[in-house]
Amino acid sequence: MTQTPPSGSFRRIPGIFEEAKPPLSNLEAIVEAERCLRCGGPYAPAPCLRACPASVNVPGFVGAIALGDPAQAASIIFEENLLGGTCARVCPTEVLCEGACVLHHEGRRPVEIGRLQRYATDFAFDLGLRTRAVAPPRGVPIAVIGAGPAGLAAAGELVTRGYTVTVFESRAEPGGLARFAIAPYRQQLEPLPQEALMLNQMGVHFRFGNPIDTPQKLHDLEAKYAAVVLAVGLGKDVEVTYPGDELEGVWDSLPFIEAIKTGKTPKVGSEVTVIGGGNTAMDVAREALRLGANTVNVLYRRTEAEMPAFPHEVEEARAEGVHFEWLTLPIRFLGKHRLEALECQHVRLGEPDESGRRRPQPVSGTEFLVPTKTVIKAIGQRPRIEFLRWVEGLEIRDGKIGIDPQTAQTTNPHYFAAGDATGGATVVEAVRGAKLAAEGVDRYLKGGRL
Repeated sequence: MTQTPPSGSFRRIPGIFEEAKPPLSNLEAIVEAERCLRCGGPYAPAPCLRACPASVNVPGFVGAIALGDPAQAASIIFEENLLGGTCARVCPTEVLCEGACVLHHEGRRPVEIGRLQRYATDFAFDLGLRTRAVAPPRGVPIAVIGAGPAGLAAAGELVTRGYTVTVFESRAEPGGLARFAIAPYRQQLEPLPQEALMLNQMGVHFRFGNPIDTPQKLHDLEAKYAAVVLAVGLGKDVEVTYPGDELEGVWDSLPFIEAIKTGKTPKVGSEVTVIGGGNTAMDVAREALRLGANTVNVLYRRTEAEMPAFPHEVEEARAEGVHFEWLTLPIRFLGKHRLEALECQHVRLGEPDESGRRRPQPVSGTEFLVPTKTVIKAIGQRPRIEFLRWVEGLEIRDGKIGIDPQTAQTTNPHYFAAGDATGGATVVEAVRGAKLAAEGVDRYLKGGRL
C-alpha cells in the first residue's frame, strides 16, 4: 500500500532554541543576493559552485533572487538538489560554498548562500510549486531501502528518469538522522516532510513502518524490483560502555537530541559533560547550555588538532561558553542513583592506529574527578548494515558498504548504495551519492557498461 508522507510530529521549540540562522525577509534576501560578484562562467565555474557537492548553480539561483524571482531560484536549486531546503539549513556552508566565496577570500563577509537557498526553497514550498519535470513512466520498478536524505534523493532522481520507485522505511516518518538528530537551533521547522511530500507528488511511493528485517523480505525485493538502492544510513550511537552507565543522567547523543525535539526536554542540571569530538558533540554541548547548564565540558581523548568536528563548530561552541578538556579519557561514572561525578584520566598520544591518528595511551597516576549531573556520550553512530549479511556477494569494507566510486554499484550488481552507510558524513554528500547511484542504476538497467 502506498502511503503519503506524514506532516511530522516535532513541535517548534520557542525561546532557548531560536534558530542560529533565521530566515531572511524579501528585502533582506534581495540585498544579500546583490552582494554576489557573479563569478565564473561556462569554462570556469564559480568557486562556490565547484565547492558544492551537489553541483548547485549558486550564482544562477542567487542572481534570480537578486532579480526578485525566488521561484526561478528554487527551480535552479532543485534541478541539482531535491533536498535543497534541508541542505540550506544543515549544510556546513562555512567549509563549502561560503568558504569558497571570493568575498571571503578577500577578507570580507561571504554571501550568505545557505540562507538565500532557504529563502528560495521555502518560497517554493509555501506556494506548492512543482520542482522538477518527470519523464514518462517506463514501468521499471526500483526499490529504495531507507527514507533518509540519500534514500529520498535517490528516489527523486530515479522517478525523474521515469522509473517506478518505492521507498521502504522502518520509521513512521521520513528523514532519518537528518530529521531526528539535527539540533533544533539549526532548524526549527524541518523541510524534510515537505520534500518527501514533493517526491510523493512526483510519483515516488512510500511504505512507512515497513522494515526490511528478514531474509524473506529482502529476497522478495530482489525478485520484484529491477534494482535496489541501499540508503540505510546510520543507526544507534556507537556502544561504548563505562562502569556506572546505568545511572540517571547518562545519555547517548541521539536519544538526547530526539528527546528535545519531541518535547521531552531532559533536565540536565548545572554541570554537563560531553564525551566526544565530532560535530554531534558540539551540537549537544550547545544544546545543554540552552537547557540551563552553568558549565559544559567536552572531553576528548586527543588534541584539538585531531578533532573530527569542523573548526567553525568548535569555535562557535567555545564562543557560547563550552569548555574543552583535551587528552582526557573517561574511566567510570560515579553516583548512587543519579550521576554525581565522572572519573577521568589524562592520556598521551603514541603511535598512529589503523586510522592514521596517534593512539591515546593512559598516563598512570593522573586520575581526577569531574563533578557533573549529566553525561552525554557523542562518540559516533554505526551504519545499519546488520541485515545486509543476507545479500549474496555484498562486500562490507571497514564497517561500510563497499561501492564502485564511479557508479555506486555494490559487489552484488543488483544493489547500489548511497549515504552514511557508504561513508558520507553530511546531507549534501548523501545527495551527491544518491545522484551517483541513480545514474548508476539507469546505466545498469539500460545495459550500459559500468
